[in-house]
Amino acid sequence: MNPGLPSLPHWQQQLQRVAEHAAERARHLGATAQTGVSERVGRSITVRHGEVETIEHHRERTLSVTVYLDGRTGHAATSDLSPRAIEATVQAAVAIARHTEPDPAAGLPDPSWLADPSAAPDLGCYHPWSVTPETLIALTQRLEAAGTAQTGIVNSEGATCTTEVELSAIANTLGFSGVTAETVHSYSCVLLAQSDDGSLVRDGAWASRRAVDQLPDPEALGAEAATRALQRRNARRLPTGRYDVVFSPEVAPSLLSHFVAAASGGALYRRATFLLERFETQLFPEWFSIQEDPWLPQGFGSCPFDAEGVRVAPRLVIDQGRWVGRFLSSYTARKLGLTSTGNAGGAHNLLPTTTHDSLAALLASVDRGLLITELLGHGVNTVTGEYSRGAAGFWFENGTIAFPVHEITVSGMLPELFAGLIGVANDARPDRRFRLGSTAIAAVQIAGQ
Repeated sequence: MNPGLPSLPHWQQQLQRVAEHAAERARHLGATAQTGVSERVGRSITVRHGEVETIEHHRERTLSVTVYLDGRTGHAATSDLSPRAIEATVQAAVAIARHTEPDPAAGLPDPSWLADPSAAPDLGCYHPWSVTPETLIALTQRLEAAGTAQTGIVNSEGATCTTEVELSAIANTLGFSGVTAETVHSYSCVLLAQSDDGSLVRDGAWASRRAVDQLPDPEALGAEAATRALQRRNARRLPTGRYDVVFSPEVAPSLLSHFVAAASGGALYRRATFLLERFETQLFPEWFSIQEDPWLPQGFGSCPFDAEGVRVAPRLVIDQGRWVGRFLSSYTARKLGLTSTGNAGGAHNLLPTTTHDSLAALLASVDRGLLITELLGHGVNTVTGEYSRGAAGFWFENGTIAFPVHEITVSGMLPELFAGLIGVANDARPDRRFRLGSTAIAAVQIAGQ
């Protein structure tokens, strides 16, 4: 990262002053307001065939201002943080509010919902990396070279190393003011291998962490990318039928994302979800629970407060299979006549129950079926619960991978998929907000040949 960046305390104070100043200007104009300032600084290097393909450095600043005036809402944003631009942005938001329709649910959070920023736990999400472009280039070259050196790899789509810092400050006219800081460092590599019929298959490996010393070695990740690509050679199609299915840790979290979308306030108050009238009913097997933990150290969904400054805390959203936790912002909570759950900005870290120590143990318990490692398309309807996605992966017998599979479609209804869970391995990726590891579901419909 650029060593010319300001020290963290000074940087945080700078952004916090901007957010507070914008809120005060809105108050001066007779409005209540929520303001947010974010700044992202990062560098990314992409190498292909050992040569540097791109070097990118970015620095982005944004001020967003949302004002409330007699039940009316106005929003404006700018990337210019000068006093003149801040004043103009606040005035623009107020002017917009004067022309919108009143909405009784709009407004700042109830004061009793707000967090105490001084009591926020240290989540360990900020670990800047002082690295030169030359070092990043060398790491990226090592990453790709470790993959292309494997016998059977015929081409490379490149390797990338990225490092980024993001600081955010929010303030409102109720007196709340808070700031967060986080880093993300990542490696990725995509390689191609050739099947016996001459067709090319691609796959890769990637990893992201808050702290760079927790990333795998570039050589290990490059070798993993090669292994993944080589394993996909000579794939077959399966006959159409119902099979036990295991979703790998790379794709299993998408199942939770569909649940979150259906259980979120916007879908609920619009009555546009398959979960209508199902709160506090059984959705999953009794052995399965999900905890939401916004305080998970170095978690990718960790935060001391939500995007409105509302307090957060660990809680159950699925308790022994029963749905007990919605995902609500202040606005959607009011629309439903409920209290904010601290989910303005989305769900936090979701930590599900596990039943097996590893993917190998889970496959052995299922015995035979389909391991899905890639999902294609967006055929999921969270209004009706219909699920249909293209997929690829591996057929396994006696708990052992037998051959790769492609050109199939997984289909069903989300309630049936949720109720059909038969096991979850303790192999979730730490760089996911929804930490669902390998997930086995019984008797899933597969369309093949």
